[in-house]
Amino acid sequence: MAELTLDNVSKFFDDGGSKVVAVDDASMEIQDGEFLVLVGPSGCGKSTTLRMIAGLESVSEGEIRLGDERMDNRPPRDRNIAMVFQSYALYPHMTVRGNMRFGLEESTEMADGEIDRVVTETAEMLDIGELLDRKPGELSGGQQQRVALGRAIVRDPAVFLMDEPLSNLDAKLRSQMRTELQRLQEELGVTTVYVTHDQTEAMTMGDRIAILDDGELQQVATPLEAYHEPANQFVAGFIGEPSMNFFEMEVDDGTLVGDAFSYELSGETKAAVGDQSHVTLGIRPEDIELGGSAATHTYETTVDVVEPMGNENAVYLGFESTDSTFVATTGGMRRISSGQRISAHFPEDAIHLFDSAGEAIHNRSIEASGPAEVGSRN
Repeated sequence: MAELTLDNVSKFFDDGGSKVVAVDDASMEIQDGEFLVLVGPSGCGKSTTLRMIAGLESVSEGEIRLGDERMDNRPPRDRNIAMVFQSYALYPHMTVRGNMRFGLEESTEMADGEIDRVVTETAEMLDIGELLDRKPGELSGGQQQRVALGRAIVRDPAVFLMDEPLSNLDAKLRSQMRTELQRLQEELGVTTVYVTHDQTEAMTMGDRIAILDDGELQQVATPLEAYHEPANQFVAGFIGEPSMNFFEMEVDDGTLVGDAFSYELSGETKAAVGDQSHVTLGIRPEDIELGGSAATHTYETTVDVVEPMGNENAVYLGFESTDSTFVATTGGMRRISSGQRISAHFPEDAIHLFDSAGEAIHNRSIEASGPAEVGSRN
């Protein structure tokens, strides 16, 4: 096994004589045994990136290497990579055993007895041993997903590629399979690149996540780093549900002045703003304190809509001077109703600031966000 490297990789398509950029100059190093999640909105280039690693799409510029060996000039069968597709891509006329055997029969010199042993052991590990003689049409979605995983595992590849493998499952099974996939990847220790548009999957599964937008790599970071220390406004708004609130502000001698409120900055935060004349202030919904009486950075608001979520309420609030709303979250047992007047406190140690180009110039630190230890998949 070895690390997987993307070195200034780009993919262009020809659209009637004009060049369409699907992936633009992406570089990242995925460590041996690491679980990296590619995440972003539809059409951002994450699946195209995965397909270039697999060899299903050619690389227009740049290199892909596995260890010291260049891979982008090799056919897919010679890359020692196994891919799990969104559609599972099982052969409907074959049994589970036949589906799991097929790749080994076609690409290795293993004896039949050895293939049977590997298939049986993998099936037992995936808890599908009793399904080996069934065909895909007789299986549930979750069972088919396990078969697709098993077909990849038996090949003992250097890298697993997974293209939204859980998107066809219902919510409860998807949650269960997230846990199983994490456990499996940790047991096998295989370098894994996983594509999803679901930020929950990205945050809970990845050792690190790579966020893409419009073909460009925005940030590669641990989930905690991407959440608390986003590289730019896109990452800040994309990661987190409900999304971060943003307020456009002018800078006036160390005070941020917006349409609805002013926000006086202190020391280190003021220094981060420097000579910027316009910034965007961001704050996450869970960091807004409702009903507090802090002397500074507290504003009177009116409750517009309350969305009860059980464990918490999403409270949409507005200022009298504007028509726009922002959202705060509070405990699910707290009673708040539409039309209620309530104070909202924006703690300075929780705010983020972005310059006019959307780049982060000030973030809350991970250390300030709480006592949790930073480790794998945190």
